[in-house]
Amino acid sequence: MKTGKLKKDKVNIITLGCSKNMVDSEVLSGQLHANGIDVLHENKKLDHNIVVVNTCGFIDKAKEESVNTILDQVELKRKGKLDKVYVTGCLSERYRNDLSLEIPEVDAWFGTMELPLMMKQFNADYKTELLGERLLSTPKHYAYLKISEGCNRTCSFCAIPLMRGGHVSKTIEEVVAEAKKLVKMGVKEIMLIAQELTYYGLDIYKKRALSDLLKHLSDIEGLTWIRLHYAYPHKFPMDILDVMRERDNICNYLDMPLQHISDRMLTAMKRQITRKEIIELIGNVREVVPGIAIRTTLITGFPGETQDDVEDMKNFLEETRLDRVGIFTYSHEENTTAYDLADTLTSEEKEARAQEIMEVQQEISLEKNQEKVGKVFKVIVDKKEAGRYLARTEFDSVEVDNEVVIDGSKKLPIGDFVNVRITKAFDYDLEGEVV
Repeated sequence: MKTGKLKKDKVNIITLGCSKNMVDSEVLSGQLHANGIDVLHENKKLDHNIVVVNTCGFIDKAKEESVNTILDQVELKRKGKLDKVYVTGCLSERYRNDLSLEIPEVDAWFGTMELPLMMKQFNADYKTELLGERLLSTPKHYAYLKISEGCNRTCSFCAIPLMRGGHVSKTIEEVVAEAKKLVKMGVKEIMLIAQELTYYGLDIYKKRALSDLLKHLSDIEGLTWIRLHYAYPHKFPMDILDVMRERDNICNYLDMPLQHISDRMLTAMKRQITRKEIIELIGNVREVVPGIAIRTTLITGFPGETQDDVEDMKNFLEETRLDRVGIFTYSHEENTTAYDLADTLTSEEKEARAQEIMEVQQEISLEKNQEKVGKVFKVIVDKKEAGRYLARTEFDSVEVDNEVVIDGSKKLPIGDFVNVRITKAFDYDLEGEVV
């Protein structure tokens, strides 16, 4: 509270990084709200007096953005516009000792699993009974649902296990209860997320239990779409595809990060899978669920990567014609097994390779979109922007995939499902009219 003012605290949460961080921020906001504390996400009015920065520590660009955001908030505090700045999330988990020395103006640093400790800073109770009670930072018609925390994999480039710990699944009962609460709040689409979705259940049920979870979730009345994100390809549980094919409300969509396709690079990255096995898996997935949209992410510029490895990735994309592709350039992560490997490329060369690969995918995306012209798709209306509605098909996730642009002259309720005939196709977006 500012000196001389009897003003109630208002907390602004700034979230950086992935959807898993977003869920953590929503859970924090739910806890604060339950304790009678005013809380907002990404408040632009600057009428708050406390800020919580939920940081990302995944790659260099994300770390830089997190540090710059912290410095911006510290500067506001220095100018007397904020009373407190707290920092949490992956960057804080990993580097808090160093950061606390470099940025002493931050009032407290918290790791990824220290929400009860953070609540003490607000003289508030951590309410264990608030299972699934969140203040959504997304539009009310969709939400992310975290089904587990942490990861047991040992990929040589990845620091997530260092920041999030080993894999811990929520029980089926916990996930279903949280999903039902979200649906009661108006959520129609739930995106299942985890560091590794397909490992779900091994720790508590001694078997991969994602298919069982999906059956329970798809039985929830009012839940129209369920979407799967971050499925690890090694030992992929094919039984989830049977459930996907059988249940209408599970989207024919799979986000499966592959990271590379060259056997040399897959071995160096410790991905536990070969090029041949990946191609066979994609073929099997498409055979079980015809028409499924497969999204992946790739990494270029890993130490030792050659132009032949890049050509291998381009050939792979042309061969498999995946629906959605994102790409990262490699950055060294402390305490990973690849950290001591010497960089063989400059950052400019890594970016050039990424662009080279994405140009191949851009052409594939355009061709796949052109095939949709004249066809009718069920879409969910996400928002209205610049006089037009932006919607998505079941084959597109939020923010990372294609959008369907609809003329805004006729009113469409946000969050509703409508049928749209595609009239135009572009590289990454479509235009359509309501039918």
